Amino acid sequence: MRKVLDEKLRRFEELEKLLLDPEVLSSATRMSSVMREHGSLAKLVTKYRRLKHLNGQIHEAKEMLDGRDPDMRELAEAELPELREQRDACWDELLDLTAGGEDAARNRCVMEIRAGTGGDEAALFARDLYEMYKHYAEDKHWKIEILDMSPTELGGFKEIILGLEGEEVFRELQFESGGHRVQRVPETEAKGRIHTSAATVAVMAEPEDVEIELKSDDYREDIFHASGPGGQHVNKTASAIRLTHYETGIVVQCQDEKSQHKNRAKALRVLKTRLYEQRREEEDQKRSAERKSKVGSGDRSQRIRTYNFPENRLTDHRINLTLYKLDSILAGNLHPVIEALLDYEKQEQRAAFGKME
Repeated sequence: MRKVLDEKLRRFEELEKLLLDPEVLSSATRMSSVMREHGSLAKLVTKYRRLKHLNGQIHEAKEMLDGRDPDMRELAEAELPELREQRDACWDELLDLTAGGEDAARNRCVMEIRAGTGGDEAALFARDLYEMYKHYAEDKHWKIEILDMSPTELGGFKEIILGLEGEEVFRELQFESGGHRVQRVPETEAKGRIHTSAATVAVMAEPEDVEIELKSDDYREDIFHASGPGGQHVNKTASAIRLTHYETGIVVQCQDEKSQHKNRAKALRVLKTRLYEQRREEEDQKRSAERKSKVGSGDRSQRIRTYNFPENRLTDHRINLTLYKLDSILAGNLHPVIEALLDYEKQEQRAAFGKME
């Protein structure tokens, strides 16, 4: 934990220097990227600096206790309990801020929602999940944009990729990664039988441009005509972009915009995010002996949640949470679910790291 916090502090100090660098100041794009990363770390680093300062004061007070001056010893005895109380409170707040891992402070993420087993019903469920997250994002005043989507003729989504930006966006949404199962009677079901279908959600922290170096010769770019449901053309110009990363084989495509330039920019965002996620997963595997949160594994194959329409019930299987207000949750009131997941993660953090000594 201390190692992670020291790395964050070191990076923040690097960013502070970059904000004064003439080369950075002369580039609006670079300046914007540095400022965004600086802002995302500021809250965490400010708290960590406060913790280090309090630890320094406690160390000085202990030295005074060992000294010969009775007045200084008396002063230290009076100050130490309050300093320790402040230090413990600061440590608890830091644990809360870092709940969810090293990327908890990031203010940008990419969310991918894909229809799983269940055909058209699964695609409609993927649309319902998109609407749920969209309403929640609007309530949080986060910025949300569609990076790419593959709609179906019935109005569902085979896949939809979103970019989200806002305070603590990744910290709150990361635990949505995994398999989501729905149980309901489809509109097309004449006999009223309950069907089960599924969708998968992946939430990935979006890196800053400076964190993932990507050159044009690192990937192949294909340009093609965008098409919609049933194969009909969305537009007559070749504006859709497909990027294939040579080293990893990762393929990304974007066709939502009519502009080739905009599709390319969005595709690069998704590609960089997937490359960063792959690097993060590799690092997690190297540290596999360390504690890994039950809710934070991000395994897309893991069934994390069931949405039961007949009973108006949502169940999160990771933390044994059951709520009988599915209609409200699907309307965007995800707060009780996300707060319960974050609270569980905080308790895991406290159990793993204990009190700061």
